[in-house]
Amino acid sequence: MDAKATLKIGEFSRGGKTRVPTQAADHDFHPLEVLTPFGILLPKSDDLFLYFTSSSCTADFVVDTLSLWWTAVRPRFPNIQMLVINLDNGPETHSRRTQFINRMVQFVRRHQTAVRLAYYPPYHSKYNPIERCWGILEHHWNGSLLDSSEAALRFAGSMTWKGKHPEVSLSHSIYETGKRLSQKAMSQLETKLDRFPNLPKWFLDIKPSMAHALDN
Repeated sequence: MDAKATLKIGEFSRGGKTRVPTQAADHDFHPLEVLTPFGILLPKSDDLFLYFTSSSCTADFVVDTLSLWWTAVRPRFPNIQMLVINLDNGPETHSRRTQFINRMVQFVRRHQTAVRLAYYPPYHSKYNPIERCWGILEHHWNGSLLDSSEAALRFAGSMTWKGKHPEVSLSHSIYETGKRLSQKAMSQLETKLDRFPNLPKWFLDIKPSMAHALDN
């Protein structure tokens, strides 16, 4: 999973080419809206899920979206006991981000599904398959005007990844930035995580038994 750079909504010139005659503003005035795309890709089946937020792309948004996605697709995977999530060590989702780890523990407790967070090392995010999805999306809407959130979602829904259209949705929830746990609370949380000895920053497991132990 990964988030793409924020997208300004309005009559802005985006460069590129389009087959439809297009007139765009020659300066970046105040945008009508700002959207951040967040994607979840299942490499084995080439299923792509795109979630847009007009709020901040925080740890809470990421985990809320992950929970929404897992609730929807879980019936397809009745025997799955652990989700292996490949992601970048970005500012909102890195393995020392207290609010993200806190919310992931809550996710495991709620869904009774173990999670393994497997991070790409610095400067290696290009190996994350979803990065190529972002490239295709950017090429797909190319020089077209994204003058409304509906237009952005329509373009996103009409792109194809490995011959399939993604599932696209927009979150209207408002997310507060800057939320974090105290050092004491995070220290208690750390005792419930299983970090790999040689790569503690890059691989960690959260299991339902660990998550429930937090209540004891």
